[in-house]
Amino acid sequence: MSTFKFKQFEVAQDQCAQKIGTDAVLLGAWTDPNEKPYSILDIGTGTGVIALMMAQRFSNAQVDAIEIDDAAFEQATANFENSPYGDRLFCYHAAFQEFYKEVEDRYDLIVSNPPFFDGRLERDDDLVDEKRQQARFDDALPFEELVYGVYQLLETDGTFACVIPSNREEKFLKITDHFQLTPVRKTYVRGIADSPVKRVLMEFRFRESDISTATSTNNPVADCKVEHLVIEKSRHDYTKEYIELTKDFYLKM
Repeated sequence: MSTFKFKQFEVAQDQCAQKIGTDAVLLGAWTDPNEKPYSILDIGTGTGVIALMMAQRFSNAQVDAIEIDDAAFEQATANFENSPYGDRLFCYHAAFQEFYKEVEDRYDLIVSNPPFFDGRLERDDDLVDEKRQQARFDDALPFEELVYGVYQLLETDGTFACVIPSNREEKFLKITDHFQLTPVRKTYVRGIADSPVKRVLMEFRFRESDISTATSTNNPVADCKVEHLVIEKSRHDYTKEYIELTKDFYLKM
């Protein structure tokens, strides 16, 4: 069985179309809400790795996850039960569009590594498996649906964190702006120093929340903290910034 071992938990991934990747681990390690959350939601949990990282980082939080795929849901549930945090983790088996219409709870922190592969824009010859394509096609969960659901479920002073391709950032920011969500922190990620930016990690808060109204200008977007992260100096030779970010999770960091 394909199992990925972290320092404090293990993640089986043999049933999941999308395996554990750098994007998920980066988001789980990078997310840094203004205050410690007591309720967390992971949208599209897959193997459950981000939810597990949240449970490790925030020891007093209840962590909910949602997953539409049958096999991934079963695997995430098993990974939760086999972890040290099983009593604080729960996975819902549903489409996110159904979930946000029915759930009345609100969350202090919402995280998502959303499906983003757009078949109209790119084609990967390796993506021949139908389930893997569904996991990555963004029409399975369009950005508009994702952000609207976050708008419905996020506490007024809560934080929404996600990772998306950098070439989709402009579109994503237009959608978040429509739903009163303001970026407060962004990190642009490169594989190596001279490679193009491929991903951007982003945190949002509602415009009326304390972190926005307390800023020194009338435009909270101007106060968004922007950083850059390079993962490797060369193949498997990681930068000190990446090691520092992920050292609490990876076994060999």
